Amino acid sequence: MNPGKWKSRKVVIVGAGDVGATFAFSLAQSGLADEVALIDANKKLQAGQVLDISHGLPFFPPVSIFEGDTKDYADAQAIVITAGASQQPGESRLSLLQRNTRIMESIVDDIVAQDSNAVIIVVANPVDVLTRVALERSGWDRGRIIGSGTVLDSARFRYLISKYCGVGVHNVHAYILGEHGDSEFAAWSLTNIGGIPVDTFCLENGTRETWMQDRVRIAEQVRHSAYHIIDYKGSTSYAVSLALVRIIGAILRNQSSVLTISTALQGEYGLNDVCISVPCLVGGQGVERIIEAELPEEEAMALARSAEVLREAYGKLS
Repeated sequence: MNPGKWKSRKVVIVGAGDVGATFAFSLAQSGLADEVALIDANKKLQAGQVLDISHGLPFFPPVSIFEGDTKDYADAQAIVITAGASQQPGESRLSLLQRNTRIMESIVDDIVAQDSNAVIIVVANPVDVLTRVALERSGWDRGRIIGSGTVLDSARFRYLISKYCGVGVHNVHAYILGEHGDSEFAAWSLTNIGGIPVDTFCLENGTRETWMQDRVRIAEQVRHSAYHIIDYKGSTSYAVSLALVRIIGAILRNQSSVLTISTALQGEYGLNDVCISVPCLVGGQGVERIIEAELPEEEAMALARSAEVLREAYGKLS
C-alpha cells in the first residue's frame, strides 16, 4: 500500500457522538484532512453534527465535511471508529465489551466489503480488545488496524509531570504502557525531561522517599483521570479528540511518529495474542515498527500482567 495513492487525504469518522463530533471539529481546524465524512446510525444526529461543524467552514483551513455512508470507506486513507455504547459513571472499560463487540464486527464487515486500503483506528472502548476484534474480523495485516491506546493517557502523564516539575509539557517525554484501562502503568524508566531521567531531575529538589510517593500518586491520577471526568461531566471528548488528531497526522503525513498506540504483538516483549499499547513508529501505512524498549523487570512484569487482563477479557467472547 502506497500512502501517496489516494486522491485526497480523506478521513471517515464512524460515530457522531461526543467523541466523534469533537474529533471531526478538531480535525477540521487542523488542516490535516481534505475530506471528512461523518457516519452514524442516527441519521438526524449525523446531519446535525455535520451542519453545525460546516457552519464554521469560513474559519477553517480548506476542508470538505459531509454526511458519509459505507461507500466512503472505499477511498478513505484513514477510518476512525468511535461508535459504540458509552462508558457510564463507575463503569470499567472492560464491562463495555459485550455491548460493543457486535457493533465493531458490523462496521468492520462494511469496511472490508468496500475493499478499503485505509488504516483503521479503533477508539471505542474497551479499545485494546476491540482492536483485536477488528483485526481478526478483517483478516488484514496487523499494522493497518490500530487502537488509540494510551496516547491520551501518555498526554495526561506528561501534563501531570510538567505541573509537578514546573517545566513546559513539550519538554517532558513520558509513556503510559499496557491496557488503556485499569491495568495500565507508567513507564518511569523511559521518562525524561530534556534528556535528563525524571528521577534525577526530580530528586534535585526533594528526598527520594517523597519523590517515590509522588510517583505513585501521579500514576494513580493518570489511571483514574477518565473516571473523574466522567463523574464530573458524563464523558471525555476534548483531549481524546486532540490525541486522535495527533495519530491521524502521523498517518496522513507519513510522519513515522513514536506513539503508544494499541497494536497486535507477535513475540515482541515476549507477548502474543494481544493488542496492547507499546511505543510504535506510526506512518502512512499504520504501524511501521514496534519499538522494543528495554524495560526493567518490574515494568516488564506490569506489561505482562496487563496483557493477561486483556487476554482474559477477549476470551470471554468465545
